[in-house]
Order: sequence, then C-alpha cells, then structure tokens
Amino acid sequence: MATKKSTITKDKIVSLYMNYVLEHNEKPKTVFHFSKQNAISETEFYNFFGTLESVEKEIFKMFYENTIQLIEKDKEYDSYDMRSKLLSFNFTFFELLTANRSYVLFALKEEKNQLKSLMQLSSLRSHYKEFVSGIISEDLLIKQEQIQNIQEKAMQESFWVQLLLTMKFWLDDTSPALEKTDIYIEKSINTAFELMNVAPLDSLIDFGKFLFKEKVYTK
Repeated sequence: MATKKSTITKDKIVSLYMNYVLEHNEKPKTVFHFSKQNAISETEFYNFFGTLESVEKEIFKMFYENTIQLIEKDKEYDSYDMRSKLLSFNFTFFELLTANRSYVLFALKEEKNQLKSLMQLSSLRSHYKEFVSGIISEDLLIKQEQIQNIQEKAMQESFWVQLLLTMKFWLDDTSPALEKTDIYIEKSINTAFELMNVAPLDSLIDFGKFLFKEKVYTK
C-alpha cells in the first residue's frame, strides 16, 4: 500500500527548516536544495514563503504568536497592569526561546553580519511594538494627544530595545536553567517603570549592582 504523503503547511516548512539547520549546522543555500532535501516541491515551498529568509522571520514571529496564545490563557491576564503584562510576556517568550535554544543560538550568534541577524527579527519587532501599544496604561501618558503619540512611539521603541538587550543577555547566559535571565527580566522591566515614574534610584541602583556583579564575576 502506498504511503500517504503528509500535507505541507506553513508550520511544517518551518519545522523542516529548523531541523535542517540543526542537523547540518548551516542554513540551506537555496530553496531548490532545501526542497530536495526534504522531499517537497519548490511549488509547495513558494505557496507559503517567497524566500528562505522569510522562513527565518516567520520563526521568530511564531515565537511571538505562541507567547501571546499562552499568556492569554491565564484567566487573570486581562486584569494585569502594564508592568505585569510585560513581565508575563517576557517570561513566557524566553521560556519558548529556551525550548528552542539550539536553533536560536545558531540563528543569532552564528551570523557574523549583525544586520542580517537583526533582519530575522523584523517581523517580531513590528508585532511586539503593537503589543506594547495595546497595553500602555493611560495613567502613564501625558494628557495632550500630540504628546501622547510621541510618548507612545518612544515607549514602543524603548521596550523593543529592552527586549533586544534581554535577548543578548539570554544568548550569553550560562546559569543553570538560565535563571539569571529571569532576574534580568524582572529588574530591567521594574527599572523601566521606575524611570517612567521619575522615581528611579532604588531600582536603578539594584539593577546596576546586578549588571556590575555579572560583568565582574563572569570574566
């Protein structure tokens, strides 16, 4: 009896791509080569993606989407304030990255061109900024509408940079269960909110001590 061929989906191609990278310790050179190695047609690939690079972007977008799905399963999530929602997102997002650490390390650390490495995160960036915009607390915004728009964009960018810095810390984290990344997440987000409330000293000093300790004792 002939074996029924599995249906090709976007998720299937993403899974095949990640497996290829991990098994060969390199990215596929062409769509033709990738398709041949995985016994799919180029047409099946192009039904979902235009380039191999778009698959890489989709992977990080899927990490974002899966994070949102998981945090919204928490019945208490809607009642969280902005700080708690950011903490929930970050803790969950980095749990997913850790579950796929081998691929993420290869994707972001093996690429010598940092610009190309960041290009993989372009879709994640746009979605994360939308997420931040959707959870901004009204009490944090200045009442004038024009200033609010500027302030909202500044907050989107600042929390995106915070996420990037956390990713950089996570990439270099060698602690058991990557527990230092959890500490970094909590301290960096708490510090960000203290700065927004113009009462930064306690959290800023606490976060500074943590970073200083990491730099001194990990060299």
